[in-house]
Amino acid sequence: MQILSVIASNPLLNIAVISWFFAQLIKTVLNWVENGRLDPERLTGSGGMPSSHSSFVVSLAIGVARMEGYDSPLFALSLVFAAVVMYDAMGVRRAAGEQAKTLNHLIGNFQDFFDFLKEHPLLDFDDEDFHTGADHGISSGDGHKTLKEFLGHTPLEVLAGALLGILIAMIYPL
Repeated sequence: MQILSVIASNPLLNIAVISWFFAQLIKTVLNWVENGRLDPERLTGSGGMPSSHSSFVVSLAIGVARMEGYDSPLFALSLVFAAVVMYDAMGVRRAAGEQAKTLNHLIGNFQDFFDFLKEHPLLDFDDEDFHTGADHGISSGDGHKTLKEFLGHTPLEVLAGALLGILIAMIYPL
């Protein structure tokens, strides 16, 4: 139990976790306003405005700078770490989210096509004749399993997360 109190008393961890929490809370509220319904998954999910990953790592870097100085090796390390995380959020993870959208669309159309063929009066096929995604474990109750599309961020979402991280790290008492 003593290790938990030591971790909880670490101001750099506190800054990062508080920044992450506020980014997730803002993301959830913005999603609620936009869609008219509360989606609890947004409290922990990735993607969306603002980037909690950016907020998390930037607040850590600014906290390190405030504690150790802007010329410290720890600040340099945390700044490079933040840059890599933000670059990844806008690049690889965003591309994966875009691919998931496309695949979800294609899988939905593929399933619709086979449903059409099964119901066509001139064709006499059994379900065994069709080797759709359902045969390979990718289907769910609605015909197909959807891939997660909220993975990455736009540059604006990353910037908003970074600014939130800077704000929280600057106002947090050290």
